[in-house]
Amino acid sequence: MDATIKLLKELTEAHGVPGYEAPIRAVLRKHLESLGTLSEDKLGNLICEKQGSAEAPRVMLAGHMDEIGFMVKHITKEGFLKFLPLGDWFDQILLGQWVVIKTRKGDVVGVIGAKPPHMLSPEDRKKVVQKKDMYIDIGATSKEQVDEIGVRVGDPVIPRADFVPLASGDTFMSKAFDDRVGTALIVSVLDKLQEQDHPNTIVGVATVQEEVGLRGAKTSAWTANPDVAIILESDIAGDVPGIKPEESSVKLGGGPSVLIYDVRMIPNLKLRDFVIDTAEELEIPVQLSYAEGVPLMVA
Repeated sequence: MDATIKLLKELTEAHGVPGYEAPIRAVLRKHLESLGTLSEDKLGNLICEKQGSAEAPRVMLAGHMDEIGFMVKHITKEGFLKFLPLGDWFDQILLGQWVVIKTRKGDVVGVIGAKPPHMLSPEDRKKVVQKKDMYIDIGATSKEQVDEIGVRVGDPVIPRADFVPLASGDTFMSKAFDDRVGTALIVSVLDKLQEQDHPNTIVGVATVQEEVGLRGAKTSAWTANPDVAIILESDIAGDVPGIKPEESSVKLGGGPSVLIYDVRMIPNLKLRDFVIDTAEELEIPVQLSYAEGVPLMVA
């Protein structure tokens, strides 16, 4: 297996929802500890610093390690788990999802369910089932049995998904590409820099709790103290049915994208132009992207 694909498989399959990033942090620590001076702040961000021939400029490469998931918020007397989201979820995709509950006694597998359609009125069948009306079934028949299994309120819940190559051979299906792709880039860049000199200090940061409000990004910026920051994130491909060209021109396989507009801020213009000009000079295809809609998360 190609080293990059192997790295992506390992990172995406690791567990780590916001606030519960320990498993993915351990995987990243293993990959980063030999690539620079590694530290961890009090919130849980991993910071890997590789100094070049000069202390400055300090260039921060940031990608978040957490993934969207859930937390157990209530256990019914019949043994079903009610949950709250950690990050933003589209309700339509949740029913039937397999999940893993991380408990003090080990992992417990469950499935997300709701009131059977046979019991719904014709009008209700046309409506989207909301998260508040869903539950996780782990096969228990009472709250007491759930307690014996080891599930408690506050336990994190992760989608159960494997890294699978698709038919084309160059695309893959897994959970948590947002933003384990960014953390994989940090590992790859720092690894490449082991073989060459660079006139600056590179600070690779794998941040926590991005999906619930960019919390790790805020604290890590104070620790890394960069002169410039490059945020490595996943983008939204526009080459699927239902998306107009003016809504998104980003295509899978069309090259990396550079964000030119976000509803929360305008990116640094000089850095944007420098990246675009450098890509043109090196004949690297670059796509320009923009985020016009309301951000899914609120900082």
